[in-house]
Amino acid sequence: MTWTPHATVAVIVEDDRGRFLIVEEVSRGRVVFNQPAGHVEEDEAILDAVRRETLEETGWQVEPRHFLGVYTYKAPANGVTYYRFCYAAEAVRHRSSELDDGIIAAHWLEFDEIRQLGDKLRSPLVLQCIEDYRKGRRYPLDVIVDAQT
Repeated sequence: MTWTPHATVAVIVEDDRGRFLIVEEVSRGRVVFNQPAGHVEEDEAILDAVRRETLEETGWQVEPRHFLGVYTYKAPANGVTYYRFCYAAEAVRHRSSELDDGIIAAHWLEFDEIRQLGDKLRSPLVLQCIEDYRKGRRYPLDVIVDAQT
């Protein structure tokens, strides 16, 4: 068996009232909360995955502004290692109310509301990414070189 890591993107979107865009979704039979996030598809540029996943899961068109970091997580439920490329993006406009399968709703939540979700967060990385963002972690988008763009 060959070890295969999974490349994902996650997107931090903060509105002008200090609320964060959060997805309520069903994962492995339970309702959890996450940033807009998902797998990078074959031949897809990472920034295109950021835009696509956010639109599909929330109905919001976003524009990436900063790179926050790469976060590694081995999910205890399935043993899969995920490499999460986290970005901060600006909400441009709401385009659709039709969301991906498995998505219950998109919410704008304050940081304390997210923190209080506790074990309802999809992974510990949800809170870690927001905390890093709130601490001011920001890198230019070109820190990740994507030869496909």
